[in-house]
This record gives sequence, structure tokens and C-alpha cells, in this order.
Amino acid sequence: MATCSTLSIQKSYKYDVFLSFRGEDTRKKFVDHLYFALQRQGVHTYKDDERLEEGKRINDELLKSIEESKFYIIVFSKNYASSSWCLDELVKIMECQKATLQIAYPVFYDVDPSEIRKQLGSVAEAFARHKNKEKIWKWREALEEAANLVGWDLRNTADGHEAKVVNKIVEKISLELRFISSNVDENLIGMESRIKDIMSSLETGVEDVGMIGIKGIGGGGKTTLARAIFDKISFQFEGKCFVENVREVSKTSLFGLRLLQEQILCNLLNDKTITLRSVHEGKSIMKKMLCGKKVLLVLDDVDHLDQLDALAGGINWFKPGSRVIITTRDEQVLIAHRVNSVHDVSLLSDEEAICLFSRYAFGRDIPIQTYKALSLEVVHYAAGLPLTIRVLGSFLCGKNELEWEDALERLKRIPLKETLEKLELSYTGLEDDYKEIFIDVACLLKGWMIDDAIRALESCGFHAKNGLRVLEQKSLITISRDKVLSMHDHIEEMGRNIVRCSHPDEPIRHSRLWIQKEIEDVLAHDLVPEATRALTINTFSWHGKENICFGNMKKLRFLRVVCENDTLYEVGREFPNALRYLNWQFYPRCCLPESFQANNLVALEMSYSRIKQLWGDGEAKVLNNLRFLDLSYSDLMTLDCGLFPNLETLNLEYCCCLVELHVPFGCLRKLVYLDLNRCWGFKSLSFIKHLESLQVLDLSYLYLTEFPDILSEHSTNYSLLELKFSGSKIEELPSSIGNLQKLVSLDLSWCESLKTLPESIFCLTSLKRLNLVNCVIEELSEDIIHLESLEWLNLGGTCVKHLPNSICMLKHLKTLLLARCKVLEKLPEDLGLLESLEKLNLAYCKIRDVPSSICKLKHLSKLDLCNCDQLEKLPEKLGDLNCLKVLNVEGTCISHLPHSISLLKGLKIIGFKSEDSSILVK
Repeated sequence: MATCSTLSIQKSYKYDVFLSFRGEDTRKKFVDHLYFALQRQGVHTYKDDERLEEGKRINDELLKSIEESKFYIIVFSKNYASSSWCLDELVKIMECQKATLQIAYPVFYDVDPSEIRKQLGSVAEAFARHKNKEKIWKWREALEEAANLVGWDLRNTADGHEAKVVNKIVEKISLELRFISSNVDENLIGMESRIKDIMSSLETGVEDVGMIGIKGIGGGGKTTLARAIFDKISFQFEGKCFVENVREVSKTSLFGLRLLQEQILCNLLNDKTITLRSVHEGKSIMKKMLCGKKVLLVLDDVDHLDQLDALAGGINWFKPGSRVIITTRDEQVLIAHRVNSVHDVSLLSDEEAICLFSRYAFGRDIPIQTYKALSLEVVHYAAGLPLTIRVLGSFLCGKNELEWEDALERLKRIPLKETLEKLELSYTGLEDDYKEIFIDVACLLKGWMIDDAIRALESCGFHAKNGLRVLEQKSLITISRDKVLSMHDHIEEMGRNIVRCSHPDEPIRHSRLWIQKEIEDVLAHDLVPEATRALTINTFSWHGKENICFGNMKKLRFLRVVCENDTLYEVGREFPNALRYLNWQFYPRCCLPESFQANNLVALEMSYSRIKQLWGDGEAKVLNNLRFLDLSYSDLMTLDCGLFPNLETLNLEYCCCLVELHVPFGCLRKLVYLDLNRCWGFKSLSFIKHLESLQVLDLSYLYLTEFPDILSEHSTNYSLLELKFSGSKIEELPSSIGNLQKLVSLDLSWCESLKTLPESIFCLTSLKRLNLVNCVIEELSEDIIHLESLEWLNLGGTCVKHLPNSICMLKHLKTLLLARCKVLEKLPEDLGLLESLEKLNLAYCKIRDVPSSICKLKHLSKLDLCNCDQLEKLPEKLGDLNCLKVLNVEGTCISHLPHSISLLKGLKIIGFKSEDSSILVK
């Protein structure tokens, strides 16, 4: 992962540093210490100890060594100029520095720089003894040039402490070498920003012990990133060690951890003789020996806490200033070891990927024009995974277009072996039940909302929440901000390959079926897939026969049928009794098959179906295991809830034909979620007060004129968290609503007859969301201050003319929506006290000004003033809103914006037009 710009061709040097010195003055003193310090730091240094006798000419081999060195350190001592050999070296060094990018640094050991520059003192005496008059003028010129370079005067640096000066020189050279290597490493793409992100966490100048983790998918660049950081900062430490393949070494050898401990001790202490008798002894010695040395340790590819306990047991093992970097696929290892921070390694962007691929395939930064389209196909297949990109780039290098096309076609059928092997390492270490969850995600659940996936997996008998968390920690899945379950394309491919690999040409023997053509072949030919446990079938492009029979799939536990309508009437006459999860939108029959013994059924989801009643006119079956029932948007007319003693969620939204819901006393005690939204024909709600576990209740658009008696006798302990009562005809709420002490969300939107709120509503101290959109409320009480947990408040379309001043004391309020409050003329002056506010919507209000205190809202990201047609100006200090990203002033009378807004470079301004070019409008 280096920048994508074409890098200039740099000369390759054999040596990092060439040491020039007068042997009898410094060989066994300063130069010896400097040489070994450079070598310990990994700086390849040339030091010529075999001097020719005085008078002999400098040999060609030495001249070549000077030419092949990147840096020169010239140690000037009192007798340096007395050696014609040293002076000839110096002339050659200065010639190389002037002609190329090589750099020389002088060190003034026991001589004043002016003596070298002007050839005074001991230098003058030495020149008086030289007999070769032809060379003297070159020697003098070289001495003067070298003495004018930036270097180190030992007497005036670090109070003359040689060890400290040596450290300064080594640090300087190491830093220069790191800079060079970071600019010429053509195998790295896009690394700069990733390094910067981690470097901010490392804080190498802070004197404490820091441990950080780098987590990510196999082949995603963790090792490359860790190595780049190691190379960049290792010169700052007294000892350094990069331990590769910790997982592999510790598991493939009986003494793996002990060998790794020996490696760490040998490298960090620079002692190759260290041997250990046991891991326990190693831990004791490491703790004792490493605490006196500032070190950098990288542990690459860790997969178990025992490895960290043995190799980096705790911060007390290391001297302050030390840093430990750990790469892993398993975030839980890092959490358990209590690392300071965890970084997810990001995959390559499309631009970075095409650059890396081109490097390997074409030896340049962009594809050859005729291969551009094919290169984009390769990059799309690789999906940002550096390992895949490098392998494919190397494989396709030198091949013609037909070979490229053939390779890409093959990839669609046969995944890349090297990538799969790398990815499978994360899978093989899973517990058996987590492996099953992973396979279900790869074959069936990718792209699902996380709550839906958890419900399906729990129905199949898995501990889904914990299992998905483990998969996420091991970088096998991701959960997006909007709660969508996903995984990398190659991980999905790996999971599906695991199902196919044992019987690649026999889908009838696969545990999961998801490829539509294979499913059609199996069902159309009445084959019996006895091994199949999970199946998703899509009938949008169905080419098989209509009377599909699932009854022969004796082991089927998961069945999902995706339809666009209910035309396949003959489908679904039989279901296997092993089913635990059944999801079928547009189910075409009016009840479940009589032959279906649904004893194992945990989830039944049949929205948009023709179901009128769950069972036919025969004997109804009790479903003891049923926990999740969704018959929303169906033709359901009656439902006997006594058949589901362990039901947890019941979704009957838009069951407009529902006239009877039979709920025997004591039934539905475990019900947590009940949705009766728009069940217009259903009015009897008295049973709700007995649902002691209910947490979410939706009674929207039942057009009730009175608030139902939903509170139990023990109302102070009522468990309700969310209540939706939109679109009702009620004129007032009962005071008993204040007893819902655990309520987090209350939706009273579009209650167009609701004019006031009872005082008791302000006793809901746990309330975070309150939606009063389009109620006809005219006044909001000062008691709103007691809603101390409120984060989201929507008063849009109400008749509120003034907001109470106490609203400004809601410290946790993040969103305040006042759109279309057409009689709202003024905002509280203390609006700036809403310290957590992020979004403020005042669209279509009649406000005439915005209080200047709004400029104190440091977290405000969106301010919508659209069509506030009485508003003519904004506060001058609006530029203080550092987080402001969107400002909408469309339809206002604002003719100019405050100049301070130009400070907000990321701001998007909507609806403002002006000839004032001094305002930056984006």
C-alpha cells in the first residue's frame, strides 16, 4: 500500500554509511562505538580497518565503496589531515556529494571546525609535512567544503558526552534512511494515511508504555502496515524486534512460544546467546530484563491471548517510552489484553487498487490502455484486498487479452486458492456453532438487517448475538452504521466454497442451497436433498413447475421464499416438520398445510400473504416453540393467541380484516413486541394491560377516541419502553401515562385533536424521543425541564408560539425539529445552552431573528432555515460553529452571510445567492 504518483528512479546503494576517520586517533574509541551503534540500528555501515601502509595509494575497491554509500560520516581528529589516505578519501567523498544525492556529515572529535576550515593548528602542521604538492590544493578545498557542512562538534554537543552524541548521529541517519525508504518502496500503495492514523495513537514522544492493535481481514494489509510503521519509527528505540507469524510458529512447534521469547530477548538485548528452558522462565526473564530498555516490539498475526501473555505480558514488562504493536484478525484478543487502542485496517480504494494492480501487472502506476477495462474487472473482483490484487497482478503479468478473459471467467467458478487459504485461517479456529453461523451468513444472510438475522439464527437454535459478535471480532463480518449485516466478497466466497468443496457437482448433498439454477434443478426433478438444512428460493425468475414440494427435505430447518406476488398457488402444500424458521412473503394459501406438524417452528414470517387463519377448520395445533410471528399486511381475520404460549413478538401491522384476537388470560406473558398499527377493524385492547413483559407497543392509526386502558395494576413497574400512538382521535392523555417510568420513546404524531399534555408526562425521566408532529398543542410547559434524558424532540406542525426557556436546560438534546411551526415567532435567548444539539430545523417558521447564543452550539452540524420568510440576517459569529456542515437559507430574506462563515471550509450552504465574493459559498 506508497502514494500512487510515479516515483522518480532512485539509485540503489550497497552501504547506508561510509565512515571516514584517522584510525590511530579514533578507531578504538569514538568510531568503534559509533560503528556498533549504527549496526545495532540496522544501518549497513562500511568501516575500513585494514589501512594500507603510509604512502601507498588508495585502492579502487575503497573508491567503489565510497561511490556505493548513501551517507558519509567524516570524523575529523587532530591527526586526520596527516594521513594522505584520509585526505584522498575526503576528496572522493566531496566529489560524490556534489555530483549526486549522497550526503556527508562532519564530526569534529577533538579539533575545532575552524582549524579544519582554515587549515590552522595541527592541520597546518600536517600540511607542512606532506610532500605531494600536486594534491594539496584539492585537499585544502575538500577540507574547507567539509568543515562548512552541518554536523556535530563533540565539544559543544550534549555537554561532550560521547554516548549521547553517538545516539544523536544514529537517530539522524536512521531518520534520513526511513524517509528515503518510505519514498522509494514501490510495493506499498495508499499507506501514508493509514500510517498517520496509527502514529497519532502511538504518541512515540510520550513517556509511557503504549500497546496498540491492528485488526482486519486476512490478506488485508495488517502485516504490511505494521512493517511500514516499524521501519518508520524503530530508530527512536534502544531495541527493536519484529516477530512474524506468531500464530503459525506458536502452534506448529512444540516449543513455539519459547522460541519466540528467545527471539525477542536476543533481538531487544542484542545478545544471541540467550536460551530458555520454559515459557514460564521466559516470562520471568522478559519482565526482569526488558524494563530497563526503551523498545519497539511488533507481534504479527496473534490469534490467542496465551501468545500475548507469553510475549508481552503487561506494561510493567517494558521501560516507559516503549511501544508494542499487535496485529490480529481477532479483536477480542486485543480487548482481553487491554491494549490502548484498536485500529481497523481499511481496504484499498478503487484508485489505490488499480495502482497496486498496475504495478504488479504492468510495472507502472496505470493500466495499459488496451487492458484498462479488464483491469477494472480484476479490481472489482479483488474488492480492495491487497493480497488478491498482488497475486492476480503477478499471475496476469505478460499474458495476452484472451488469457486475461479466460482467467476472469475461471474466477467466477473457482475462487483464488491463495486468497481462500489465507481467509480460511479465521474460519478454522472457530467453535463448531460459530462455524455454522458463519456459513449461514455467507450463504443466506449477507445484506440482512442485523435484527432480522439474529431472529433467523436464534430460530435455528444458535446463540446469535454472541456468535455474530465473535465473527465481527474475528473480522469475518461487518455491521454497518445502519445495522446491515455484511462481509467481504472473498469471505462470502470462502464460506460458500466450504459448503461446495466436498461435493462440488452435487448440490443435492450441500447443506445450504442458494444458487437459483441449482435449486430449480433439484426441485424440478423431484430430487430429495437430504443434507440440505437451509434454503433460499427466489421466484422472480422462476422457470420450474408450480407444484414445488418441500416436504421431502427432512432436515430443512430454514426456508425463505422470495416472491413478488401470490400466483404460485400450488406451492407450499407441504412443509418439512423439521422447519424452525419459515419466511414466505405473498404466501398463496389461506392457512398452513394440515399435514404440517410445526412443533419445531420458532419463527413464522408470512407478510403480504393470503392467510385468513393460521390453521384450517380442523384441529388447531399448539406451537410451543413459536417465538416470532409476523402476519403483517395479510388477510388475517382471527387469531387464537392461546396457541402460542411462548410468543415474544407479534406483528399484525395492516391486518385490516382482523376482527378478533383471542387472548386467554395468562397467555402472552413473554410477549415483548406487539404491532397493531392500522388494524382498523380491531378495537378490544383490554388484554394489553396483562402483558407484563411488553416493551414495544404500536397502536398507530386505530383511530381511537379514548386512550386505552393499557396499564397494569403494578403500573410503576411497567416494562414498556416504546409506545406509538400516532393518528388517534384522542383529545387528551390520561395522567396515568406518567407511570410508564421506563418509557424511552413516545410517538403521538398526527394526533390532530390533542391540544394539551398532562403534567404527568413530564415525569417520564427516561424518555429519549418525543414525537408531537402535527398535534394541535399550543403551549409547552416549563416542566419539560424534567425530561432530563430527552435526545430527540419533534414539535413540527404544532401551534406552539413560544418555546419555554427551560427547554434550553435539556443537556442531552441532540435533535430539535420545529419545521412548519407557523406561529413560532421567537426562539429562547439561551438556545446556546443546548450543549449537545446537533440538528436544528426551523423550516417554514415565522422567526425574525436567530439568537446570537446559537454560536455556542459546538456540536451543531445542520441548521435548516428554509422558507423562514421573515428572517433577514444571521449572527455575526456563526463561523464559531466548527461542526456545521449544512446551512439551508433558501426562501429567507437573508441578503448577506456573516464573513466568519468563510472559516468553515466543509460547510455546504443551500439556497444563498449573492455577488459578495468575499463569502466562501460551497
